[in-house]
Amino acid sequence: MNKLYLEPHQARTREPSAYENLLGDAIERAFGSGVVELSGLVAALNASGPLPQSKATTWTEELLAAELHRLSLEA
Repeated sequence: MNKLYLEPHQARTREPSAYENLLGDAIERAFGSGVVELSGLVAALNASGPLPQSKATTWTEELLAAELHRLSLEA
């Protein structure tokens, strides 16, 4: 029987940037500490970074959602 599976990087067209790696690591740390809500994720990112790449100095729920959407389109 042939089982379907997903290779984690099969759709990736390039290596992640340093910013993407930092953001991903920070999100993983937040999830690992039990954060499950967007507001908690935003608070964790504001506490530990990285800063948004936009001109904003802090994360908001709207900014994080937009950034994750933008990054998903670039993958």
